[in-house]
Amino acid sequence: MSAHESLEIELKFDVDAGLPAPDLAGLVPDGSVSTPQTYLLEATYYDTADTVLARHRTTLRRRTGGTDSGWHLKRPSTVKSARRELGVSFDDAPTDDGVPALIRDQVAAIVRRGELSPVATITTDRTVTSVFDADGRELAVFCEDLVSAESLLPGGGVERWAEWEFELVEGDGALLKRAKAYLKEAGARKASSVSKLARAIGSQPIADEQRDVGPKSTALDLVLAGLAAHRDALVAYDPLARDDAPDAVHQMRVAARRLRSILTSYPQVLTPESVDPIAAELKLLGTVLGEARDLEVALETNELMLARENSPADLYEALVEGERVRHERAVRAMRYALSTDRYLTLLDDLDDLIADPTPGIDADSPARDVAAEAVAASYRRLRRAQKALRGYDSWSPEWVEALHTIRKRAKATRYTAESAAAVRRSSFADVGDYAKKVQNHLGVFNDTAVNRAKLAAVAEHTPLSPAALFVLGRLDAREEARGRKSVKAYRRL
Repeated sequence: MSAHESLEIELKFDVDAGLPAPDLAGLVPDGSVSTPQTYLLEATYYDTADTVLARHRTTLRRRTGGTDSGWHLKRPSTVKSARRELGVSFDDAPTDDGVPALIRDQVAAIVRRGELSPVATITTDRTVTSVFDADGRELAVFCEDLVSAESLLPGGGVERWAEWEFELVEGDGALLKRAKAYLKEAGARKASSVSKLARAIGSQPIADEQRDVGPKSTALDLVLAGLAAHRDALVAYDPLARDDAPDAVHQMRVAARRLRSILTSYPQVLTPESVDPIAAELKLLGTVLGEARDLEVALETNELMLARENSPADLYEALVEGERVRHERAVRAMRYALSTDRYLTLLDDLDDLIADPTPGIDADSPARDVAAEAVAASYRRLRRAQKALRGYDSWSPEWVEALHTIRKRAKATRYTAESAAAVRRSSFADVGDYAKKVQNHLGVFNDTAVNRAKLAAVAEHTPLSPAALFVLGRLDAREEARGRKSVKAYRRL
């Protein structure tokens, strides 16, 4: 099933029915407008009985009419005045099987066990006018809508209204700003709702759970704010990870690790009984995501290494095609894990912990004090690992293993320091910056060690031509040099 995702950047206004639209050609020097086109759009909106999608600023509809009939999923974006829109045409999605599986997967982390069913029908008489620049480039589209909406929820009714939308195509923010002032002068008013659906069913977005954490906040405030932020990141990256979008699996794993780091770095802020099971599940989730991520990195590394060589076909088959098969298998396993009840239970448990925490003995202590203790304890563990390195001969197996321990301790220290950033203490930032540098340098070394082990396994277990073995030796030498360079950079710290 194919799909197309785009960024929808638009302005929305309430207007009086029958208000004439202004001439939009004046928005652009030497601009022009198209002949208005009229469409009848008929849409059925889907959500759960408690409208969880709408409360997460997400809308899902099946719409006919216009130029883009099909399924549309609209979600928040980090770009101002923009939303992400995923479209699936009817050619790619059966019309009689309910919500397509691809879209159900995209909202699984929000909907979880809820059933998606029709919650509203909306019919729109739309008149569309395109705005062009002097070169004939389409900059924006202006929509005049007469809307009739019926809520299918208990107690719902029918409502009718008029609105205008101004959506960028190839235009920029300056055009959007001019259009906003221009349309308000013509009689448009600020939209009373963020979407047609929200107005139809009266749903309100969930209030942000982000807490304003400062120097005088409690440790519980600090922990809950961090958990909420990284829980939101985990849910946001879930659909992207399912699609194996670039860097999405990595970012989702980072979110899981940061959640677990907060739970383990502040052991007395929440009770162990409420924290330990969630931390264990987050560790397992990180492992599942890690398998897909590590193979993604290995595939990218192998492709990059071979791009610098006149690589024989049998070596390309072993290092790229074979790795691609393993990566695809790991991604399928990850998708399965994200569809299990166990994963959905983890998300529920995180929500419950944030909404109704069980405070520990340090919950009411000043965040500044508890954070300082957590950062100091993590830094001490890092320093102990660094001192232990001196007891081994350089490049011995024990010494290499000790470097890996330092890398893991540095990562933990970095996460702990960054979790305390909200209390605005410069020493925490200094520790976090140092730990990040250690992690980065030794992370490169760890990557080269893993790569060299895989190259050795290929050489031992895969029948290769002499030319392939020669190139394999060159790759190993380059990775060894890269690893030694990263260790040297670490030692300079």
